[in-house]
Amino acid sequence: MSKIKFGTDGWRGIIAKDFTVANVARVAKATADWVLRQNPNAAIVVGYDCRFGGTLFSTTAINVFVQHGVKVYFDPNFVSTPMISLGAKTLGCELGVIFTASHNPPSYNGYKLKAKHGGPLIVKYIEEIENEIPDAFVVEETGVEELVKQGKVEVVDLEDMYFNHVAEHFDLDAINNSGFVVAYDAMYGAGQSILPRILPQADLLHCEYNPSFYGQAPEPIAKNLQEFANYLRQTKHADFGLATDGDADRIGLYDGKGNFVDAHHMILLLIHVLHKYKGMTGKVVVAFSVSDKIKKLCNAYGIEVEVTKIGFKYICEKMITEDVLVGGEESGGIAVKGHIPERDGIWDGLVLIEHLAQTGMSLPELIAEVYDIVGKFSYNRNDLHLKEEQKQAILAKCNAREYKAFGNLTIERLEDIDGFKYHFANEESVMIRASGTEPVLRVYAEAGSPERVEEILTQVKGALLD
Repeated sequence: MSKIKFGTDGWRGIIAKDFTVANVARVAKATADWVLRQNPNAAIVVGYDCRFGGTLFSTTAINVFVQHGVKVYFDPNFVSTPMISLGAKTLGCELGVIFTASHNPPSYNGYKLKAKHGGPLIVKYIEEIENEIPDAFVVEETGVEELVKQGKVEVVDLEDMYFNHVAEHFDLDAINNSGFVVAYDAMYGAGQSILPRILPQADLLHCEYNPSFYGQAPEPIAKNLQEFANYLRQTKHADFGLATDGDADRIGLYDGKGNFVDAHHMILLLIHVLHKYKGMTGKVVVAFSVSDKIKKLCNAYGIEVEVTKIGFKYICEKMITEDVLVGGEESGGIAVKGHIPERDGIWDGLVLIEHLAQTGMSLPELIAEVYDIVGKFSYNRNDLHLKEEQKQAILAKCNAREYKAFGNLTIERLEDIDGFKYHFANEESVMIRASGTEPVLRVYAEAGSPERVEEILTQVKGALLD
């Protein structure tokens, strides 16, 4: 059997090729063994998102857990990743397991591990489970309904739990009665049921079950949200556009005119709202790929900043041991104080929506307040789909410090916490890093305008492929 590796956010693979019932049984076996060592009376909460095979793979894992004497809580309807994380904490489970491949293409599924603190399992424990995965494990499967009758599985409604949690922390009446109009694109993902419950007057796109995601990877970035952007531009009905990924832990954001607001800006906005307007404190923890504008805003507010390797599990480790105000990634995964230490696209959106609805401000006005402190900037990413040998050759050159310039861009300094971030003059930069879950080399660029960002991406691509 092939070795199963956990990447930056769980184990993922192509359905029926790598991600199979047999391999799920192997991973579930290692999970059960590990969890029983932590707590002989452990329980695990299990769920799945809107992808193909969710019920099939969940049934396999549940049977493995039950066979090992582990109590299982299960929601038979699709759920978001934040719902599983909240469920693990609320129900007192040692672990949460959700079958999701997050933002990956529809051919993928995956297996994420959530801890009893309500966020990703820390790296050390993930590695322990990974190292225990057997070469094979055969389980005799019983239907979940029968296991419920036997008292080995308890059915729970994680969406209700999440809705009640939201209602306790946000003034939903104020939002829904403000006249502030939100448009929401679920990207056919797991937010499609809960968001309309929270904001019943929202304009809705792609809030229906379609496990193929209509052929589009459910990643909430500008190139994947053109239909949403056009809707906002053409209807001119909404004040705010919110999108979430396949398991609703990542956020995409638009203003009412259909202009995309990237994750760097969202992290800045959340720090600004939580600290300046709500008076909240704590350090900010961001992944290596995030803009240095975060440091600039935090310096202005006297807030400590820490940079981690890429992967929210590294940020979560800080959030469960320290006082963290905001933890975020370039990919749109952001967690905020006052909630569980977990990325949550819907929760992040509600923080901004509530503020704008209560103050009467527009999103561009809020962004302008941040620009007054850090200056205007733009950021974009280019995913290079390369042959493995070509990708490795580029990374080898980066490791060997062979790049001194990219076209006419002279490198002033290099950071290599996780990937390679090259800094140029005028607060411009480019970062090169291989994806942890896909056969892709990612190139990120930051500069003062979108046009300049594209110039940098073009020059760097040319130099890399020369």
